[in-house]
Parts: sequence; C-alpha cells; structure tokens
Amino acid sequence: MAEAQIYLDLKADHDKHREMLEQLGELSGDDAKRKKLFESFRIEIAAHAAAEEESLYATMLGNPELRDDARHSVSEHKEVDDLIGEMMDLDFGGDEWEAKFHQMRHRYLHHIEEEEEEMFPAATKELDDATEEELAETYEDRKPKELELAKEKPAGSDERE
Repeated sequence: MAEAQIYLDLKADHDKHREMLEQLGELSGDDAKRKKLFESFRIEIAAHAAAEEESLYATMLGNPELRDDARHSVSEHKEVDDLIGEMMDLDFGGDEWEAKFHQMRHRYLHHIEEEEEEMFPAATKELDDATEEELAETYEDRKPKELELAKEKPAGSDERE
C-alpha cells in the first residue's frame, strides 16, 4: 500500500531540514551566509511545525490512541523553537551559539526521527485513507500561509495568529 500524502509531505520537509542543518553545520563564524541560512531554517521549521500541528496533530489529539504522541511532539516543537529563539540573541560566531546549535540540531533530528519511525506508523494504523487525504490537503493549504506568518514572528515567542 502506498504511503499517504500527508506523511510524504512531512518527510519531504524533514529531508529539507536535514540538508539545511548539514549546511549550517559546515559553516562557521558570524558571516552573512550563515545568518541568512539560519533565518531560512527558522522560518521553514516554524511554518512546518504550525502546519503539522494544524493538520496531523489536531486530528491525533482527538484520538485517544494517538493523543500522547501528539502532545509529546508539540512539546518538542516548542523546545526546538525556544532553542532557536535563544540562538537568535547570541553571537553567530561565538562558542555559545555553536553549542546551542549542536543542542538544537540534536533535539530536532531526534524529533523528526521519532515522528517518522514511531508516530507516523502509529497514525497510519489509526487513521483511514480519507482522513489522511484531508490532512494532506490541510497541510498543503496551511504551509504557505504559515511561511508568511513565520517571517514576521520571532522564534521562541508564544505569538500565534
């Protein structure tokens, strides 16, 4: 059976995020290229998280079998967003920024691995095809809108429209 579009969409974003993190890890110092890439990463994962929460997680929270996974993932989104917010206030060329980057990278990679290996398969077992199709439509509709919103919101804030 083919994998549902919602999971393909989310995994495609995860792959993009992995690539961005790898590129950021290869850059050093307080240069414009690093700052620009980090800002693109911040906006991308903020939009991804919001659209994911508004589609897949919202549905999972309504299912007793999936609720704990969704809550756990939402808390991890907040943790990574807080780390990124802390990083925004640091010298991009400093040791403290480097340490915080490695901490954030580790937490985020753990999060997306957990989603792909545990949460998505659990959701697949509980959600029917029509629901998964609807979730993909919601995600694909929300993601561009969330990209625009993320450009205007600082990381680590509790601002939500």
